Amino acid sequence: MGGRVTRVFRNFNVENRARREISKEKPTAAPRHRTARLDAMADSPEIKEEVLRKDDRFLTLLKDVYVESRDPPVRVKDGGGEHLPSKQEEKRLTKLGHLEGLDVKKVPKGKISIVEALTLLNNHKLQPQIWTAEKIAAEYSLELKEVNSLLEFFIPFAVQEFPKETKKALTSHKPKKLT
Repeated sequence: MGGRVTRVFRNFNVENRARREISKEKPTAAPRHRTARLDAMADSPEIKEEVLRKDDRFLTLLKDVYVESRDPPVRVKDGGGEHLPSKQEEKRLTKLGHLEGLDVKKVPKGKISIVEALTLLNNHKLQPQIWTAEKIAAEYSLELKEVNSLLEFFIPFAVQEFPKETKKALTSHKPKKLT
């Protein structure tokens, strides 16, 4: 609503105000700085003659100057190997079983895919006697220290179901209304 009102006042008598602004006399230009006047003097013949005149004293000093340049030794930057494969990484096939459509097929040795990580964490959680850190390290070509850190700091989620009577107790509880 407010936009319509302001638009009406803004557009009121626009043409007359525009004509009035156009018909006003143009303001005079601001005075130029002193260096602008030097450009006009540069066209004078005395200044051109001074510029083109050769000074013998400066020429002799210039002839005494000797410049010798040497290129620094060329260094090859590290990190250029991203574009060109310098060596082939040894890869292994993933051990995904029925989940192989979800993830990559080959992984570099010493690394695991996300699906493999979730699988090994779940296996260790369900059967820690069978899936020990040593067996996981051997199975997935990992270092034992990294596997121990993985098993210590990453824990898969557990799904818990509440008994039916607990559900009733939770749904029957209604919060008090504030009056």
